[in-house]
Amino acid sequence: MLTQAVADRRGLTEAQLKEVLAAACADARFAAKRILFVVPDATRSCPLPFLFRSIVAELAPRGAKLAFLAALGTHPVPPDEELWRWFGLSPAERAGPYRDIAIHAHDWRDPATFTPVGTLPAGRIAELTGGRFSMDVRVTINRLVFEHDLVVLLGPVFPHEVVGFSGGHKYLFPGVAEREFINFFHWLGAIITNPRINGVRDTPVRRLIEEAAAFVKAPRYGICLVNKEADVHAVFCGHVPEAWNAAAEASAAVHIIRLPRPFQSVLACAPAMYDDLWVAGKCMYKLEGVVADGGELIVYAPHVKEISYSHGKILDEIGYHVRDYFLAQWDRFKDYPWGVIAHSTHVRGVGTYERGVEAPRIRVTLATGIPEARCRKVGLGYRDPRTIDPLEWTGREAEGRFLVPHAGETLYRLADPPDWARADY
Repeated sequence: MLTQAVADRRGLTEAQLKEVLAAACADARFAAKRILFVVPDATRSCPLPFLFRSIVAELAPRGAKLAFLAALGTHPVPPDEELWRWFGLSPAERAGPYRDIAIHAHDWRDPATFTPVGTLPAGRIAELTGGRFSMDVRVTINRLVFEHDLVVLLGPVFPHEVVGFSGGHKYLFPGVAEREFINFFHWLGAIITNPRINGVRDTPVRRLIEEAAAFVKAPRYGICLVNKEADVHAVFCGHVPEAWNAAAEASAAVHIIRLPRPFQSVLACAPAMYDDLWVAGKCMYKLEGVVADGGELIVYAPHVKEISYSHGKILDEIGYHVRDYFLAQWDRFKDYPWGVIAHSTHVRGVGTYERGVEAPRIRVTLATGIPEARCRKVGLGYRDPRTIDPLEWTGREAEGRFLVPHAGETLYRLADPPDWARADY
């Protein structure tokens, strides 16, 4: 049975959130002595400081030993003080009232982080992927999951370019998984393509995640939020698949906007929480479907100075290309990390590669702090961000220009999508 709260119009109040968190923490499962909360990093809108303080206030007096693990996937591992800031903690608080709370960042680079839990055999992979792949996939996860009596997956649910909707068991896979699974996970989504998977609940990639999660025998509980920037619209607590499914349904109502026609030019303004193109690429993922054929999407992010802090060197080598560019030359690219290739295709978007000619459906232009020469080198357009005033884009939809001031979490689709954007798998 779910514990839940859903706002009518405005977001839930802090009192309402505290009430539902208190009810969740009263569940018999929270009598566990050691509890690990797996939470998002700073690239997702989430009231993590409020959630952290509320949960600690509920459980610490009962003698629970609490730990929090930030699910980084392959995002950079932050210094300790930056990690504490994600939780709203000053160094003084960390050394004082919260000194007994363990706070970890998933370190995907360190082999000692992981424990293998099983292997998905080639035959099962073929079934899960609709015949797209037939290969063994090893399932390995952060060992902290097995060092606690209860694992709580705590965080928001949004439309997602690789899996359909984020959240739920995605906080384990790929959130705290090893690179082999992460790379396979992302490349499977890229093969299907972002427009056909984003905002769809039942996808081959979600099925892959749930299959991997079945290997994890540790008791689990889900606290799934639906929030839009600072406002939490709903929270669902309980059995992980059930809580996630309810949150994904609510997210579809909150985070998906259907438009009657596409636009020739879209200006997607990346929020400050996206500090490189690896995450600011979400501006493209959420808006690709409403850019007209031959049109342009501009990622406006003057604060972004880097392509990827984790994978920039690889992206300098392979560039940004449509999926079919890589598939047609797979022997050349197969030994690069598949997750990085997937990011490349997601940012470049749908297109074709025939007789050696690449034809992306739309142009993708960066108006960022990344130098023009580097943008051109990797195959993306360039605009000096100083030449763009987002206010000048306001109210110009009739001219075919569309402004999204806070891009990356709300998915924009056409009410009648074209064939290349339909989920027909």
